[in-house]
Amino acid sequence: MKNKVQFATVDQAGKAFDDNQAWQQLCERDGSARFFYAVATTGVFCRPDCKSRRPLRSNVRFFETTAAAQAAGFRPCKRCRPSAPRRDPLDQIRARIEANLDRAVSLAELGRIAGMSPFTVQRVFKQKMGVSPLQYQRSLRAGRLRGALKQNGRVTDAIYEAGFGSSSRAYEGAQLGMTPARFAKGGEGEQIGWASGPSPFGRIVVGATERGLCWLSLAGTAAEAEEDLRAEFPAAELRHDPSLSRLVDAALASVRDGSDLSEGRGLPGALDLRGTVFQLRVWQALRQIPRGETRSYSEVAREMGEPNATRAVARACAMNRVALVVPCHRVVGASGSLTGYRWGVERKKAILDAERGIAD
Repeated sequence: MKNKVQFATVDQAGKAFDDNQAWQQLCERDGSARFFYAVATTGVFCRPDCKSRRPLRSNVRFFETTAAAQAAGFRPCKRCRPSAPRRDPLDQIRARIEANLDRAVSLAELGRIAGMSPFTVQRVFKQKMGVSPLQYQRSLRAGRLRGALKQNGRVTDAIYEAGFGSSSRAYEGAQLGMTPARFAKGGEGEQIGWASGPSPFGRIVVGATERGLCWLSLAGTAAEAEEDLRAEFPAAELRHDPSLSRLVDAALASVRDGSDLSEGRGLPGALDLRGTVFQLRVWQALRQIPRGETRSYSEVAREMGEPNATRAVARACAMNRVALVVPCHRVVGASGSLTGYRWGVERKKAILDAERGIAD
């Protein structure tokens, strides 16, 4: 036998696995890898995350399916049972997090229940969900807290029911952009600075608390802009803050010359993307769409692994509060039509035209 990895042909087109990538995933016991490996010296084939002793690379063959491995004369491993149906490890990770919102869940713990290394858990979860396991847990807690606060319950009770150990933890991790008590009262007592400026798309309006950006919208006039911001935070104290005009400039530059409009680059502090876990996933997915390109609502849903959630994706786009930062203008109808846009279809077209001009 030659001293190299042998690969099985897995379809009539002669498709083969990338040897370096497949071997690396095998070495990492990557449970998310979608192939099977067989060992020539034992006649057995396994899943990539099998706990058996790692074979010599020269004795390994890779297969896309269990049927292909068996057709080549290999039998299934009795330890990892590659022929048996297997629950998606991502579902196992999510279930463990969702069942333990009141305590910290380590990557090591998640790795044990999913059969992955902590590093792989972090990488795979963020790749599929758009957020880390810790961010996912915080989002679930935040959603629970927002629901409890809106029901006019006691703030202290709501904090502990949501899984936060203290009010300071809730303030840091709930993504409210303000204290829980103030959020429960529609932003009462909160000071929100705002600024607006002209652009090819109308007035760009930004709003920010001392904790960071909470609003970026498009409007026809400055008066209309303030009215929209007041409707979003009816009990907050709004004040015009000319220093925030730099954010208006950053928003324009992001469309004009492709600069990065993201947390830490032109934005004060963290973004306040208040929404459900699903909405946060949608908004993260939108930020992955390349400039100058579009996706349909159904395509976004499929890329998220939620093919039946087209309408939910559309609703999440409609709830976006930070235009341009979360580029919901890059999502179109199945036919390619621009469909709706929170800040007007004509503005949506103008922004896309500007981006496509850069891409060309």
